[in-house]
Amino acid sequence: MKRLLRAITPAEVERLVAQGCSAESWDEVWVPEQFDIAHVVDVHFSGTVCLGAFRKSFTLPGGLVRHSGVRHATLHNVTLGDDVLIEQVHNYIANYRIGRESIIQHVDLLLVEGRTSFGNNVEVSVLNETGGREVPIYDGLSASLAYLIALYRHRPQLIAHLRQLIADYAEHVADTMGTIGERVIIRNAGTIRNVRIGSYARVENCTRLENGSINSKQEAPVFVGDSVIAEDFILSSGSQVADAAKLIRCFVGQACHVTHNFSAHDSLLFSNCSFENGEACAIFAGPFTVSMHKSSLLIAGMYSFLNAGSGSNQSNHMYKLGPIHQGIVERGSKTTSDSYILWPARVGAFSLVMGRHYHHSDTSDMPFSYLIEQDDETYLVPGVNLRSVGTIRDAQKWPRRDKRTDPERLDQINYNLLSPYTIQKMLRAVEILRNLQSLVGETSDVYYWQNTRIKGSSLRNALSLYGMAINKFLGNSLIKKLEGTRFRSMEEVWAQLQPTEYKGSGEWLDLAGLILPKEPLEALLIDIEGGEVQSLADIEGFFHLVHAHYYTLEWTWAYEMIERYYGVDLRTISAQQLIALVRRWQDSVIHLDEQLYADARKEFSLAMMTGFGVDGSRKEQLEDFEGVRGDFENNPFVSAVRDHIVKKRALGEELITRLAPLVE
Repeated sequence: MKRLLRAITPAEVERLVAQGCSAESWDEVWVPEQFDIAHVVDVHFSGTVCLGAFRKSFTLPGGLVRHSGVRHATLHNVTLGDDVLIEQVHNYIANYRIGRESIIQHVDLLLVEGRTSFGNNVEVSVLNETGGREVPIYDGLSASLAYLIALYRHRPQLIAHLRQLIADYAEHVADTMGTIGERVIIRNAGTIRNVRIGSYARVENCTRLENGSINSKQEAPVFVGDSVIAEDFILSSGSQVADAAKLIRCFVGQACHVTHNFSAHDSLLFSNCSFENGEACAIFAGPFTVSMHKSSLLIAGMYSFLNAGSGSNQSNHMYKLGPIHQGIVERGSKTTSDSYILWPARVGAFSLVMGRHYHHSDTSDMPFSYLIEQDDETYLVPGVNLRSVGTIRDAQKWPRRDKRTDPERLDQINYNLLSPYTIQKMLRAVEILRNLQSLVGETSDVYYWQNTRIKGSSLRNALSLYGMAINKFLGNSLIKKLEGTRFRSMEEVWAQLQPTEYKGSGEWLDLAGLILPKEPLEALLIDIEGGEVQSLADIEGFFHLVHAHYYTLEWTWAYEMIERYYGVDLRTISAQQLIALVRRWQDSVIHLDEQLYADARKEFSLAMMTGFGVDGSRKEQLEDFEGVRGDFENNPFVSAVRDHIVKKRALGEELITRLAPLVE
């Protein structure tokens, strides 16, 4: 930087002194060749200070115009880009490089003290407050990598290698000088210590920021607002932390919102999470975890795509050995108002938790279920959420609510309700339920499983719902594979059905939003343990790659499952057998849609109109309801369900038409 600048002249020093400036050593003050000295007023220089050119003016909110420059500030070891505006620094700025066109006004203290990694390699005691599952955070941390570090403690070599890679990254970015990027606004802030701030960030009215990184960029600016306190943190691109939120040892993912007095410590909050009013302690919040209400406490749990109702609560100790217990709520679940779970427990994917649950149940093999408290017992209603309008609506809204604008996305997110991950669980659920029937009897009123109770009617209904969902998924995969080709022979059909990827067999996993087969992941982990993988970028590249190939991997799994489940050989299957599978798929899809249609109709019942047309007749009640909610037949979701039935029936018929000439 000095090579682009020149030493300040004696005449300029005299002018600066006349403007209220002073320096420990004027020999350490460097300026550009074209230096507009008029815009440096009442500034004390300490250490080495490099100034930029001051040519530009800024129009501030409300219309006030301020010219770039430095006024009423103390600078120690500071380098400024061109057209920076610094005013009213109440204490001082020390050890920072400040990018062009940044604005810093009314700041108390802005400094880097010693050598720091800016929040990188801070250990977050996630899931267990007493330690044992610490995740060292870093700028590029993904939910999937954090999942491995937190939960794969049975592989100490793997954990040691991953921790070393993150430590190496932290050492690489460590510095005694901080960076404030281009076009950053820092206004009315308290103490900012050892914080690196990316371009286009806005930091306004915050109270205290210590040891962190604000990874803002032009495509995805970060906002830190009123009365925020954050220590040992990383804020990813596009995130917003405001309104007296407090973060201690936290990673905040891309496009997260943490506002309205929410407090969190030792927590990981990944992409598109939204938190307001409540509290989080040692949580692993995968993508789209939402908690918006006061009196809600998420503690020592792992979640993703969660919607936490008001007053949702968990506890992680039973007053014996302390807070050592943890819980897992699998993707897509909801907790109702005032729900409670005593950890340890595990809740299956896309489930609804209602009431208070103390019995440490594990329903991970029963996705799409209700857990209902009745007489202090946990009643499980398996599979019933498959016919819930709310479940389908959630699946539709998540992609639309992905607010990430950064082209470099940290988390790989699969939004599918039905996938090898959930279908393999349904297959296990069917086996479990049939075994219960066999052991206890098909006419039993209540069955006992994993510290839950299942009513006989619920069990029989679950077998039907799971069966239809399995048919729907396998049929979807089959039809997708055969689309777009006018077949001339069954040999062509068999050839098109052949998988093109051979790593999708066996068990599938959900790595906090990323759905993938276990086999390629296992190969990656072995390479990491053996020292074959030498960079975090290679690991994240694997997650990107496997996500990009999801549908080819999915077909490999579905191909094998179709053969096993229906007892067919896809290498020699007849056209007649394929048509029968398509018919079964049509029946299942349409039957599930009809149940969704019926569930949606409940939202338009007379009971739901209570409180509408408050001072009128029944007719006015109906008219007021329709004025607010619309009528049933024209509701967008209802229309979408009707259209879905028509389209899926037509899709099946189109394939049958192409296969019909091949029937022998």
